[in-house]
Amino acid sequence: MSNPTPLTTRCLCGDTRITVVPKSLEIAACHCNTCRKWSGGPFLAIESDQVTLTGNNVGHYASSEWAERVFCQQCGTQLFYKLIDGHTHYVPVGLFADEQAMVLSHQIFIESKPHYYHFAEHTTNLTGEEVFAAFGDQP
Repeated sequence: MSNPTPLTTRCLCGDTRITVVPKSLEIAACHCNTCRKWSGGPFLAIESDQVTLTGNNVGHYASSEWAERVFCQQCGTQLFYKLIDGHTHYVPVGLFADEQAMVLSHQIFIESKPHYYHFAEHTTNLTGEEVFAAFGDQP
């Protein structure tokens, strides 16, 4: 399900432009407490090693010792989540609402998912412990 075609969009106010080349169009849902607080629900994202941002209002927030979250300081639009020592960006799928080929493929921190929502898709599900193990000493 590879898609080397760049996807480009803007934040709500239009100041920040983001272009990503997704690794694939597979969507991950993160149910960890930090992602749910940041996004107001599960964080649905695609992965990309190639992200280009332009704009005057890009903000960075170190949400943990190992990760940062990037957003438009003018309108608050989430732009991506990134491990500080890594190259992979996790970009919210809501930025690309017109992309019809995306599919929910996996969920992480499944043990943190609240009881009040469920996805109909059959996905690969990983616990937080399994996620941390996959990344070594950091998530």
